[in-house]
Amino acid sequence: MSSNLSDFVDKKFKAAYEESIRPRKNGKPLVLGNRVPGPYSVVLQSNDYLNVSKHPDIVRAQITMLENSCRELVMSAVFLHEESEKFRFEKAMADFVGFESSILCQSGWAANVGLLQIIAKENSPVYIDYFAHMSLWEGIKAAGAVPYPFRHNDVGHMERQIKEHGPGIVIVDSLYSTTGDIAPLGDIVDVAERYGCFSVVDESHSLGVYGKKGAGLVDELGLTDRVNFLTASLAKAFAGRAGIIFCPEQFAQYYPYMAFPAIFSSTLLPHEIAGLQATLDVIMDGDDRRTRMHESAKFLREGLDDLGYNVVSQSQIISIESGLDSDTELCRDALEERDIFGSVFVAPATPKNRALIRLSLHSGLKRSEIEHVLKVCEEIRGEVNMWEWKSTKRKSG
Repeated sequence: MSSNLSDFVDKKFKAAYEESIRPRKNGKPLVLGNRVPGPYSVVLQSNDYLNVSKHPDIVRAQITMLENSCRELVMSAVFLHEESEKFRFEKAMADFVGFESSILCQSGWAANVGLLQIIAKENSPVYIDYFAHMSLWEGIKAAGAVPYPFRHNDVGHMERQIKEHGPGIVIVDSLYSTTGDIAPLGDIVDVAERYGCFSVVDESHSLGVYGKKGAGLVDELGLTDRVNFLTASLAKAFAGRAGIIFCPEQFAQYYPYMAFPAIFSSTLLPHEIAGLQATLDVIMDGDDRRTRMHESAKFLREGLDDLGYNVVSQSQIISIESGLDSDTELCRDALEERDIFGSVFVAPATPKNRALIRLSLHSGLKRSEIEHVLKVCEEIRGEVNMWEWKSTKRKSG
């Protein structure tokens, strides 16, 4: 490595250390605490909302495929024919959600980047919620399109942007992964249609846990026929390692041969797809799991609100917005010392000085565990400066 390059990289590392690591008491990035969960800890970090990752039917499907496959083709999906397990799963997922077709991708990131690379042209206006997932922003960049951000869940601001810059693509998450709030999808789709815009909705955190048999929030709100594209990560309620695009049939026919993530990455392997197919069956039969998860989330949201925490969540994702990194460190440590583990989110996953601890609920939680979380959150309020947080003051003001 040349000395110039070495100096450049070294400066970046030192800057990152000074900002993110040196201020921390344990000498680690803020997202890493001092403890690891034990067998009796309350762990609220996983996106496995329906608690299916170890379901025996899913495990058995993967093992059976591994044992019975002659060989697994490690190559790009562009070479797979319509008789493949991948195509059959895509048809099942499309039927599940109510779209003509779906495209299985290597991840939710690949799905979003690939979709935007194809549907957006250079200099196309793209209207995107400030809080939309980073993969959607990267897709805009890959297409050479122009992002026009609008304030979070502010349909009026979105409409003013469209009036100024003309028809384009409207992009939102249906359920936002940091704060757990839900987009006003009906109003967003109304405006998109009024001005001749395409609409893209990322259902990563709602697919499986909302809608008929878990078909998502777009389904629950009766908007399936009015949204042009859906995307989702299958690493949430589906507890796998994949992503998916729901789309018109014609689009599905040419996407694999134009999208760079599809062309230049290997396809999922047969045992992975077998696991996802078994997961789909479990999710469609999972109304009891969804009910338990939503009841637990409602109980925790209302309990935190009663304690004075500013909770904006409407879902199973419930965030405690501690704001400053120093206050977030205090809160994280206080929770972990009492055997509660959430996920710390800091910039760039959140706006600067709006760090938070995300509590992700799942259907396997016991009421006693949630009551323990509320008891702890009550007793640590003074210890973590909760009454002085900006989020608390916004609520009281």
